[in-house]
Amino acid sequence: MPANDHNAEETLDPQDWGKAAALAHRMIDDAITHVSNVRDRPVWKPMPDSVRAFFKAPLPQAQGDVTEAYEALTENLFPYSMGNIHPRFWGWYMGSSNFTGALADFLAAIEGSNLGGGNTAASELDRQVVSWLKSMTDFPASASETLTSGGSMANLVCLTVARNVKAGIDVRAEGVMTLPKPLRFYASDQAHSCIQKGLEILGLGAKSLHLIASKPDFTMDVAVLEAAIAADKAKGLEPVCVVATAGTTNTGAIDDIKTIAEICGRNKLWMHVDGCIGALLKIAPANKFKVDGIELADSLSLDPHKWLHAPFEVGCALVKDAKQHRDSFALHPAYLEEKQRGIGSGEFLADYSLELSRNLKALKVWLSLKENGVEKFGRLIDQNIAQAKYLTGLVNVEPRLELMAPTSINIVCFRYVFAGADEMQLKTVNSEIMLRLQEQGIAAPSDTTINGRHCIRAAITNHRTKQEDLTLLVEEVLRLGGELTSKS
Repeated sequence: MPANDHNAEETLDPQDWGKAAALAHRMIDDAITHVSNVRDRPVWKPMPDSVRAFFKAPLPQAQGDVTEAYEALTENLFPYSMGNIHPRFWGWYMGSSNFTGALADFLAAIEGSNLGGGNTAASELDRQVVSWLKSMTDFPASASETLTSGGSMANLVCLTVARNVKAGIDVRAEGVMTLPKPLRFYASDQAHSCIQKGLEILGLGAKSLHLIASKPDFTMDVAVLEAAIAADKAKGLEPVCVVATAGTTNTGAIDDIKTIAEICGRNKLWMHVDGCIGALLKIAPANKFKVDGIELADSLSLDPHKWLHAPFEVGCALVKDAKQHRDSFALHPAYLEEKQRGIGSGEFLADYSLELSRNLKALKVWLSLKENGVEKFGRLIDQNIAQAKYLTGLVNVEPRLELMAPTSINIVCFRYVFAGADEMQLKTVNSEIMLRLQEQGIAAPSDTTINGRHCIRAAITNHRTKQEDLTLLVEEVLRLGGELTSKS
């Protein structure tokens, strides 16, 4: 039919598959160059105004040339990425991805399945990966699970189940406004902010979260926890859940999980462990003892896009009682009627989460584990912790640096110090050091405040990092600190 015939049926498939194949091969070649040469590039660099202008172009109306579009992306996107695949990226708490996992994401998109449910090989692969995650964390095979976008969603899933099980009413039918007593959840004052946000989303409000003071090592003070539970009961409130943290975001501190489990048992409370940082210590030979007890939890969250280095994004929620988990989410209207045969037969994965639409996140974890084996990932975790110990040693022997918190696992908090400085001056200088490290493309730590004192924070969750990178970090902090304080 003529190209201008408006009755012609169209498709998004390429008109020239040979040309499409050539572009795909070019993309793969460019991707290999991008990853293999990552150490030779700045960690991060600011975007010029021309890049911002490029991304403000109006909506394309007519058909364009995909090769030209791709070339524009190579100029405007890749040089200005976050940089978390770089060996000297230690900001916030990121995974550093891996090339095989990225290829798997491409394959998942090509395979195209929606993982809300279905009698498909993709669903079976998803179940296999989460069964492997249960095995890694010593959760029972009978536990239920769901892959999520990340830790915030995984924690929300688990908190939803805890609320529904412990509410004393049918929350799904009646809603939180019919609760006979206000519910109380407990977490350390070092817990991740997604715990509070999750309780807000669940309609319980920020006041439902009772933050428990942490000890000098930044772990939850379990004596304060017990007293808080008793006090809340005396006030007529309903304690329902304690959130233990296996690796706090600020410092990597790991709560006393076994003691918290005992407290929960005595008080008939749900124990949830936020293990998005530290749960996978379970596979690290030299450090797995640090998270003994997470297998006692009623629910557990973890992030394969951190220490399994899967490309963003993939989190996981595990719940020990599968029926309680399913009862919190399963819903089958007429258009999702369960069948004994056909594509829609079998249990729906969406019966365990909020998401009916979900891509094949599991494939990037599956292929990476098949390539490397879980033992290598465990060794890489031990390697990061050893590197954090090395950096801590460099800080401790340098009089111009101050360690700000115990290095529990792989997070090192420190700052540059100089004579006569008050806290505001120290914050100003250390903030500027961090920003110049980033802007000069040298390294990308983040910053935080601990006990009212600002500091630089390096979270070493990167399989490309070497000790020489950490030596360079210290040298550059000292150089920048000297430049800033010599001018003051």
